[in-house]
Amino acid sequence: MSITAANRFLCGSPLANPRIARFVAIVLALLLEASVIVLVKFNLMSLEASALGVFIRGLLMSTALSSLLLLALWFLDRRERESIWLYAVMFLWGALIATAVASPLDALLSSKAAHLQLLHAGVLKKLSENSGQIFPLLFLAPAIQELIKGIGVFVAFVMLKSEFDGVRDGFVYGALVGIGFNLVDSSFYLANAYAQTGVASWWQYFVTHHALLGFGGQALYTGLFGMGLGLARQTTRPWLRVVAPVTGWFAGLLANILGTLMGWLTIFLAVSMAAQGLVPPFSPGDPLVSSSSFWALLISGSYLSFFWSFPFVALAGLMLWQSGEWERGVIRGELADELDPVITPAEYQAVLADRMLRTRRIPAVSRSLSAGIVNAQNELALRKWRLRHDGKPLEGDPLLVSWREELARLRGRA
Repeated sequence: MSITAANRFLCGSPLANPRIARFVAIVLALLLEASVIVLVKFNLMSLEASALGVFIRGLLMSTALSSLLLLALWFLDRRERESIWLYAVMFLWGALIATAVASPLDALLSSKAAHLQLLHAGVLKKLSENSGQIFPLLFLAPAIQELIKGIGVFVAFVMLKSEFDGVRDGFVYGALVGIGFNLVDSSFYLANAYAQTGVASWWQYFVTHHALLGFGGQALYTGLFGMGLGLARQTTRPWLRVVAPVTGWFAGLLANILGTLMGWLTIFLAVSMAAQGLVPPFSPGDPLVSSSSFWALLISGSYLSFFWSFPFVALAGLMLWQSGEWERGVIRGELADELDPVITPAEYQAVLADRMLRTRRIPAVSRSLSAGIVNAQNELALRKWRLRHDGKPLEGDPLLVSWREELARLRGRA
C-alpha cells in the first residue's frame, strides 16, 4: 500500500496521528501569535518614528543579504528537496518565536554596546565599571538564543524522521532557523542602538550580524547543532547518537559567544584608537558609524569575522563536504540494482559521473520534469538506505511504493 504525495513527509512521524498533529498545530499557532504580539507591541510600537525608519532600512538590508544565503541552502539541498512548507516553518520559528524570546536580552545588550561605541576617552575605566553588567550578557544572551533556536530544529528531528536524513539536512534546517532569527533580530538590534544614542551603527551591524554574508553568524551557530543531530541520524554507534547533538549545540553556543565578544572587542578597539587620537573621535554624524559604503562595511566585517570564526566555518565546510560524498555514495549504492521505470542504464551512468558541485539532468525532457525524476530517484535511494540502516524490510514499505509510483507517473509524462 502506497501513500499520497502530500503525506510522504509524515511517513514514520508522530504527526501522522491526527490528535498529535492537531495538538502540535495548535501549539505552533499559539506560539506564533504570541510572538507576533510581543514583537509588535513591545518592540515595534516602542520605537519612535526615526528608530522605526532605521528598523525598516535594516530589515530591507537584512532581507537582501539573507536571500543570498537562502539561495546557497537551496543549492546544498538540491539532491533531495525538502518541502517548501517545512522551509517556511523553520524560517518562521527563527524569525518570530526565537526572536520574541531573545529580544529583551538583545535590546539590553545593544543598548550597552551603543553607549560604549560613543565613548571618547576613559574606555578601559568605563568598561571595567560596567563589566559586572556586560559580561554576563555575553554568555546569557547566546545561551538563550541557541536554546530556543535549537528547540525548533530538535522538534523537526523528532517529528519528521523521513525528512531528516543526515548532516546536510540538519545544517539546512538549523541554518534556516538562524537566517530567520538574524533577519529580524539584527534589525531590532540596530533600531534599539539608534533609539539609545541617535546613531545608526551600520558598521557594528555588519560586523556582528552579516559578516561572510551571514554564514559566519546565526545560520552557522544553529547549523552546527543541526549537523550534530544529522550525524546522530546517520551513525550506527549508540554513543555518537548522544554525543554528536550535544557537541553540535555547544559548538554553536561557543561560536555565538565568540561572535558576540568579537563584535564588542571590535568596537572597543575602534573606540580605544579614537581615545588615543589615532583616529578621529566618533560622533553621531561620523560616516564610519552611520553611513559608510555598503561594500566597505560588508567586506571589512567579513574580514574580521573570518579570523575568529574560521575553525567553526572550516568544521561546517568539512562536514558539508563529507555529507555530499555520503549522499552521492548512498544514491550510487541504492540505485545500482534498480531498473526502468526507476532508472535507466544511461541515467545510472550519469549517477556514477555526478560530482560534488554538479547536478545531473535527465536528457530530452523539460528542466522541471528532469528535476522531479532526479529528486524522486534520490528520495527512493535515501529511503532504501534508511530502512537498511534501521534493520527494516524493504518489501511493502509504503514510502518506497509511493516513490516508485511517482517515477512511473513522471515517465508517463515524459
